[in-house]
Amino acid sequence: MSKFEIIDRSVEFKGKAFEVHRLNLRLPDGRSHLFELVQHRDSVSIMPIDAERNLLFVSQHRVGAGRDLLELPAGVLEAGEDPQLGAEREVREETGMAARKIRQIGQAYLAPGYATELMFFFLAEDLYPAPLAQDADEFIELVKIPIAEAYRMAHDGEIHDSKTLAALLLAEKYIE
Repeated sequence: MSKFEIIDRSVEFKGKAFEVHRLNLRLPDGRSHLFELVQHRDSVSIMPIDAERNLLFVSQHRVGAGRDLLELPAGVLEAGEDPQLGAEREVREETGMAARKIRQIGQAYLAPGYATELMFFFLAEDLYPAPLAQDADEFIELVKIPIAEAYRMAHDGEIHDSKTLAALLLAEKYIE
């Protein structure tokens, strides 16, 4: 397949969480076309498993969904932050627990048709209390769900967060 070439780029919006760029691209057939691209830092999602074989979920209000969603802990990486270090930080901020054993199980672009954000997925086990302060704008409720029940909920359409569904799929081969 022929390559797409950026002819011109401009920043149309700069916000706290992301920027919107307008790209003029040369298409493989030689024509040009304007695209909007959301520039967003990469992120992590963590699947914490406690000693009782529960998954630690968080419930929080999501403005884009207009309601509370049940999801696995996740967050945006700081500029230049290593994904594993970001995962270790985020699981502590959102669950109050740290993991002696944490490993990357995959990665995926969240919305590659219009955004740059790449999410790294981690499995966290052998948890112990080690809380960090939550972000000032986060109001999170911790929810423990047995592993089998979480998978049932996902299969029955009760989980509506795409990164959580992706994490459950990626973790399936690691969970005994």
